[in-house]
Amino acid sequence: MIHGMTDTAEQDTGQRTRERLRERRAAAQRQSRRALSRAGWGSPIRDRLAHLMDAAEEVYDLDEPADVYGNRIVAALEERIAALLGTEAAAFFPTGTMAQQVALRCWAARTGDTAVALHPLSHPEVHERHAFSQVSGLRPVRVGEGRRLPTAAEIREAEEPFGALMLELPLRDAGFVLPTWEELTEVVEAARERDAVVHFDGARLWECTEHFGHPLQDIAGLADSVYVSLYKSLDGFGGAALAGPGTLVEEAKTWRHRYGGMVFQQFPTALSALIGLERELPRLPEYVRHARVVAAALREGFAAAGVPWARVHPEVPHTHEFQVWLPYAPGVAAEAAVRQGEETSVLLFADAWDEGGPGLACTEVAVRSSGLEWTADDVRAAVRDFVDRLPDPA
Repeated sequence: MIHGMTDTAEQDTGQRTRERLRERRAAAQRQSRRALSRAGWGSPIRDRLAHLMDAAEEVYDLDEPADVYGNRIVAALEERIAALLGTEAAAFFPTGTMAQQVALRCWAARTGDTAVALHPLSHPEVHERHAFSQVSGLRPVRVGEGRRLPTAAEIREAEEPFGALMLELPLRDAGFVLPTWEELTEVVEAARERDAVVHFDGARLWECTEHFGHPLQDIAGLADSVYVSLYKSLDGFGGAALAGPGTLVEEAKTWRHRYGGMVFQQFPTALSALIGLERELPRLPEYVRHARVVAAALREGFAAAGVPWARVHPEVPHTHEFQVWLPYAPGVAAEAAVRQGEETSVLLFADAWDEGGPGLACTEVAVRSSGLEWTADDVRAAVRDFVDRLPDPA
């Protein structure tokens, strides 16, 4: 009993420590005069509203009536997304979790197979509390391994049958990684050979064009249906869209209602998404190109600072987001990152640090508009300063 009480007390202490660190990190993000990555969602409400009003008239007639249950501005957003992706139609959803469950249960009804093949690190497997099986009657079948997307050979050799293949592009938890264009087309072809439909989890599909060397319509055109997020790359308030054949989208709208996704008014979210499509979408290729400069400078900075084992993954980022791995406990790396922001007003690593394995810490880096201001020399200097706040590795 005493041992159990001790364990509980230690867990509570650890939780409080992590919460305080999160609060300090959020404060450092707000107060730093310079941050490599500064996401709009972390800004004060006043700033978010000011941004919305500053750009709103560029993208929609504000004298029009507001939406009611998905019409007007929401319908206009759906049409814009369908045009950008080259699909027959698109449907707005409050969340991507809902959008993908609806899409895949619709496909399951058509194929007669509830099995969905997906990588073990895919978002539904890691972050959605088993929603596929618990809510929608779908059965995940894991294909592929490691920190890469499934290969065509793995699709062809999968032992279990499946009605749909879901590919997360990019695969976030593996390091925002993508296959080559040739590998992607081969995987899609392999799924077709098995009479499976192909669905893209394209939460961050907007940022993939630079890596693939193909426009959005070509990428989306490989799949039977595509989900895209309206905030992850576009800096919107939230929301998602499911795009695909008109008949599928109409069926999905019925299920959207059944899942509780018919929100009375959504014009602020829709308006922020339209602004993101107008302002952020054209800049994403530039972010990706500069992320490669930043990643190279981080590698050089850690090598020059004498850190014995440091990794940037992928070495050449596939999108404007990537991972950094260091040989420290997550709390140690997180403390150094927060102290740098607090003490210098320069924040190199703005995101949380997670355990990447025994003695390893991992964080994500995203290069957005604020990151474009950082030269390679700026990054290397910030790395040196960050490393000075780390203890000597054991």
